[in-house]
Amino acid sequence: MNTEIESSEYQATARLTRRAFLSLAGAAGATFSLSPRRLFAEESLSVTAFRNSAASARITVTKLRGNISVLEGSGGNIAVLTGRDGTLLVDSGLAGSRQQITEALASISAKPVTHLIDTHWHFDHTDGNDWLHSEGAVITAHENTRKHLSVATRMEAWKFTFPPAPVGALPTTVFEEEHRMSVNGTTLVLKHYPPAHTDSDISVEFTDADILHVADTWLNGHYPFIDYSTGGNIDGTIHAAETNVNRAGEKTIVIPGHGEIGNKAGLIEYRDMLVAVREKVAALKEKGMSLDEVISAAPTAAHDAKWGTWLIDGKTFTALVYAGV
Repeated sequence: MNTEIESSEYQATARLTRRAFLSLAGAAGATFSLSPRRLFAEESLSVTAFRNSAASARITVTKLRGNISVLEGSGGNIAVLTGRDGTLLVDSGLAGSRQQITEALASISAKPVTHLIDTHWHFDHTDGNDWLHSEGAVITAHENTRKHLSVATRMEAWKFTFPPAPVGALPTTVFEEEHRMSVNGTTLVLKHYPPAHTDSDISVEFTDADILHVADTWLNGHYPFIDYSTGGNIDGTIHAAETNVNRAGEKTIVIPGHGEIGNKAGLIEYRDMLVAVREKVAALKEKGMSLDEVISAAPTAAHDAKWGTWLIDGKTFTALVYAGV
């Protein structure tokens, strides 16, 4: 393992990012007159803050198995496959971290990036598409990722409209349900999830190494954000979590969209948390309780210490679940 950052520095960066993300949504702690839309009413400011933080992001390089590694610290977790065909990346991180990502990749291999896979359309996973394409990367993704990146895409919860991405940032190879690739002597299987976190989510399985990148269908140690504006929903999020549990074996290394590298046991714990919170919120809503009342009932209380310490706290997650049950 090549560590470019001390854990204390990483935690400080994470805290800063979370403050930016919740700076104005933090009113949730003071009043319960909320909806998912209001929880993120000024989130456009934190999109900018998130992007600005990339310039000072520290990247950690972690070797997994064989010629596969992970970069952590800029947007979502970036998987790296090296070999004679060049370097393949799963997700591109934030564009502002270009220098750090370049240096991290150089510490793994001198080969250029020739392939890039987008796990979904969100900016913290696709922001670096344009510069990587300019250096020769061919981009592959689900067709909905290309659709959302091609046009102005409104994230209503954040009150932010992402403009169309540059032409160079758009995937040129797209698929509907499944796509197979052979790169560097490794078989990769890309599979689309039914709408979950978004309607564009895919998993990437490195079959020979038994490594599964599940992107933002799993945030290890964190409540998920569910993007209802582009097809996400709580039931799909749970279905994706169940799919991940069923696909992982006891020795499978699982790469989450954010958080530490994990395994099947971590996937099970995450799925069980999602199911438990959904059941509690749904039961309260069925009683006719308003969102304010459900948040006051604290249905996530048993889980907040573990899952509510990053971007999404218990009140915010309750509102997201409430919107979908």
